[in-house]
Amino acid sequence: MKKRKNSLLGIAALIISVCLLSSCGQSAASAEKNGYTLDTIRDYVVGLDEEMELENGKKKAVTNFDNAATTPALQPVMDEVNEQLEKYGSIGRGFSPKSDYSTDLYNNTRDKVLEFVGADPEKYTVFYVNNTTDGLNKLALALIEKKSDLVLTTRIEHHSNDLPWRENGTVIYAEVDDQGRVMYDEIEKQLKNNKVKYVSVTAASNVTGYVTDVHRVAKLAHKYGAKIIVDGAQIVAHRKFSMIGETEDENIDFFVFSAHKMYSPYGGGAVVGLTEDLQEHMPKFYGGGTIYIVGDDWVEYADAPKSYEAGSPNYPGVVGLGKAIDILQEVGFDDIEAHEKVLNQRLVDGLKKIDNSIIYGDSEDLSDRVGVITFNFSDVNSQLVAEELSHSYGIATRRGAFCANPYVWRLYGLTDEQVRNFAECSDINTPGMIRVSFGIYNTEEEVDYLLKVLPEAIKKAKKTNEENWGMAEPLY
Repeated sequence: MKKRKNSLLGIAALIISVCLLSSCGQSAASAEKNGYTLDTIRDYVVGLDEEMELENGKKKAVTNFDNAATTPALQPVMDEVNEQLEKYGSIGRGFSPKSDYSTDLYNNTRDKVLEFVGADPEKYTVFYVNNTTDGLNKLALALIEKKSDLVLTTRIEHHSNDLPWRENGTVIYAEVDDQGRVMYDEIEKQLKNNKVKYVSVTAASNVTGYVTDVHRVAKLAHKYGAKIIVDGAQIVAHRKFSMIGETEDENIDFFVFSAHKMYSPYGGGAVVGLTEDLQEHMPKFYGGGTIYIVGDDWVEYADAPKSYEAGSPNYPGVVGLGKAIDILQEVGFDDIEAHEKVLNQRLVDGLKKIDNSIIYGDSEDLSDRVGVITFNFSDVNSQLVAEELSHSYGIATRRGAFCANPYVWRLYGLTDEQVRNFAECSDINTPGMIRVSFGIYNTEEEVDYLLKVLPEAIKKAKKTNEENWGMAEPLY
C-alpha cells in the first residue's frame, strides 16, 4: 500500500530546513558584493586563457560561442564548492556537526532558488534535479496520470520539452510563424478546442533565442483550466525571471532550469512548483530519502520536495547552483541583456555583409532574443564551416539541429516527409545550421574575430567539399 501523509517528521524536517547558519543561510539579496560585473567577469571564467592544440598544430585559447549548450565554470563557483566540501557530511541522515551544516546549506539553497525566481514560499517548493531534461522528465512522470492526458506545447521546443510528454501523455502542438516565433493565437485556439491538462513551453529558444511571453501563455492556460510548465534552461543566465505575473492568472505553475547553463557545471538544477500540486502526485522513482516509514507490505512516502529526491543528493551541484545565482544577480540582468543585444546586432550586421549568408529568424528585429544567432551559407556545407572554425581558428560553435529538430526543419523549409530521407545519414549529410550563443563574458572583439575569419573558413570548407566529393555545391 502506498499513501502520502503529513506527519510530525515532515514538520520537523521543515523546521530544520529554515534554521539559518551564518555561513550558509545568506540570501541571494544579501550576498556579499565581490565586484562581479560585465567588465570584470572574464577574470573569473575558468580556462578562458587555456591554450588548446588545433588540428593545424598551432596552440590557441578557444573563443567559446557554444554557451547555449553549456557554460564554462566560474572560479568563485569552484572555490565555493571546494570550500563547502571541507565541511561536507551526509544530507539529512547523519548525526554530526558536518551533517547538520551540510543539511542546512542544502535546504537553505531552496530558499535562495525561490527568491531567485520570485516564488512565494507559502505556495511553491523546490526539488533538485540533475539538469532541465531530468526535471522535465520527472514532472512528466509525476503529473501525467494516464496516456490520454493532453499536453499542449509548441514547435519551438527542445526535445526535452517534447519527448517526455509524448512518452507519458498525448501531445498537441501550436505552430510557429514564418519567422519562427511562437503564435499565441494558435496556443489559444488549441486550448479552446481541446481539453488540455498542461501547457509546457520554453522561456527562450535554444535555436533562435526568441523569448516567449510565458506570462501571456500562463493567462491563456489558466483561462481554459490548464496548468503551465516552463522550460527555463535558456533564460536563467540571460534574463531576470519571475514566477509571478502582473495578475494571479499570469503566474507560472512549474519552472525547470539547469545550473550548467549558468556557469556551474556540477550537474545541479531545480524544479520550482506548486507545493499542493506536487503533493497530490506520486513520482515514479523510489528509494532512500523519499519515505517516512516502510513496513512489510506498506509504505508512507514523504511529502514534496523529499519525495522527488530519491537517493543521495548532489551536494556540489546544489552548492554551485547557489553561488551561481549570487554571481549572476550581482552582475545584473539588465546589464546582461543590454550586452547580449550589442553582441547579437554586431554579429548579424557582419553576417549580412558576407555573400550567400542565411540568418534564421527575424534578422531585423532582434529585441526579443537572448544571445543566440543561427546562420548558414547557401553555397557551402555548414558542418565543414563549423569544423574549419574549430580546427583552424579555435572558435567553438554548435552545428546541427540542436535537439530541436521539428523547429529547425521548419526554419530550414523542410517537410516531415523530406526529413525522413535523412534518418540513416551521417551528420555531414544531414541539414544543419551553425549556432553562435553568447555568454556574459563574450566580447565584441571576439565577434569581430569570428567575422574576420569566416570568409577564409568558408573558402577552406568549399575546397574540402570539392576534394572529398568532387563537387562545388554543398551537400547540406
